[in-house]
Parts: sequence; structure tokens; C-alpha cells
Amino acid sequence: MQWTYNLTIPLILDNKTVRDCLKHWLIPKRIQGQLRQGRRLWVNTVPASVATTVYTGDQLTLQFLPTDFRTPQSNYLPDNHESVVILYQDHELLVVNKPAGIKSHPNQPGETGSILNYLAAYLAPSEQAPYMVHRLDQMTSGAMLVALNPVVVPILDRFISTKQIHRNYYAWVRGHFEQAQGQFNDAIGQHPTDKRKRWINVPDAQTALTDYQVIQTTPHQSLVKLALHTGRTHQLRVHLAANGHPIIGDPLYDEQASHAPRLLLHASQLHIQRPFSAQTIDVQAPLPAIFENAALIETF
Repeated sequence: MQWTYNLTIPLILDNKTVRDCLKHWLIPKRIQGQLRQGRRLWVNTVPASVATTVYTGDQLTLQFLPTDFRTPQSNYLPDNHESVVILYQDHELLVVNKPAGIKSHPNQPGETGSILNYLAAYLAPSEQAPYMVHRLDQMTSGAMLVALNPVVVPILDRFISTKQIHRNYYAWVRGHFEQAQGQFNDAIGQHPTDKRKRWINVPDAQTALTDYQVIQTTPHQSLVKLALHTGRTHQLRVHLAANGHPIIGDPLYDEQASHAPRLLLHASQLHIQRPFSAQTIDVQAPLPAIFENAALIETF
């Protein structure tokens, strides 16, 4: 098994070296070294080194092998018991509309019933496989990004960490906000007494940043749009709960969760930078019907 990329050098990389190109495309240094040592670099079909100069319009060929990657093969068991709704797909990645209540990925060997198991079955006829990049909590619905080969996994991970992939959410929460928009910057770490939870300003807390904007209110609830700038575990749930606005239906952080049929958190949009390209993609996941029923939500 191998993955071959034939890349056209763009204007921005004119008169640069192959090394510059690999760095620009965020290929990890370890894999750059593997490509160099394995002599798996060509410019216009001629063997090249990382010091070779390239020009706009040249064809740079990269050949990746399984030994280049920590997880070269996707081993999720195919499960066709549920269909999946694909919001976007190309040869390198896809975005699936994850329903609430389904796990993003299996937690144990041999486990099925997760989005990645369903995607493994969906992709099998095309001889492709899903690779985890972006996960959503089990009770969260919406747009979830999945890679289709191991080459783009570290690149997409880097895009997320450098905010070249933006994630927006909608949530119905309890109470009203003093300001129509703002930002939570409380650091998040392990909850001091409950291993299932995270909390703010605890000893091991890490920087976390969330923007919020109030979209709609009812007498006792608010619909907010949320933008993640970091990716801490339970970040949105913790930031909102710790600031007095738990997400309705949250089994860990909402004391009245039993009144609601589900966690009212939905990943509504992904703004994606495509690997090896200047192209960006905006993918929208329509709001579930329950989010549109403010009168019903007020009863939760």
C-alpha cells in the first residue's frame, strides 16, 4: 500500500526548494526525513532532493509508505446497521452529519456502532477508509471531519491547532447573559472530585478560549452561537456551566438534564483549509428540528 501525491507548485512557492514546499504544506519533520531518506521525491518525474529548486507549474511527486505513519491503516470494523449523512466529500476528507447519541469512534477493539464504524462500511465499496481527526461528544450532533488517508491526518490536526479549521456550534443554555456577545477564557482541567468531568481554574488547567453570541432568548433560556479557539475536553460544556449557563440536557453539568431529551449542542459549521491547497471549504450542518422549537425548549 502506498499513497502518491502529484502536486503542482503554486506561485507562492516559485523558486523555493522542495524542503520549503514540504514545510509549507505542514508535512511533519519526521515524515520529511522519511521521504528524503527513502528517495521518494520527484520533480517533473526526475528524482529530486529536498534541496532541489522548483518553479511555478512544476510537478512535485511525493510517495508515502505505511512506515511513514504511526497509524498507517484504519482498522474500524465496518457496520452497516445505520446509514450516514455526508455533508461534504472529496478524495482526502469528508464531513459527516453526526446524530446525537452515537459515539464518534469505538473505545474498545472489536466494538461497533460508532460513526467511524458506519463510515468504514460506507467507504468500503470505494476501497477507502476513515481516519479520526475531529471527534464530537456522544450526545453532540453535527458536522464532524474525517480524513480518508493517513497522509492528511497530521496536516488536518495541525490546521485545527493553528486555527486554520474553524468550528462553530449552537447550544440552548439555561438563563440569560448580561452581554449579547463575549468570550470565556477560563483555563480547563480535571475536575477535583469527579473523574468524568472537567472544570475551570483547577491545578492542571490548560488555556481555553470560547466566543459566544446570543441568537435568541425565551423567558428562561438562551440560544447561543459558539466558536472554539481551543479544543479542551468538554470545553463548551464546561465554559457555559461554570459561568452559570449549563447546556440544556447535559448529563454531567446541567442539574435539570433529565427534563430534556438530549444535550442541546450542535456542531453547525466547519470552515476547513484543504491540505496541499489554498482552497477552503465551508460545510454547514442544518440545525435539528428540536433546536427550532423554542416553545418546546422552554419546557425543559
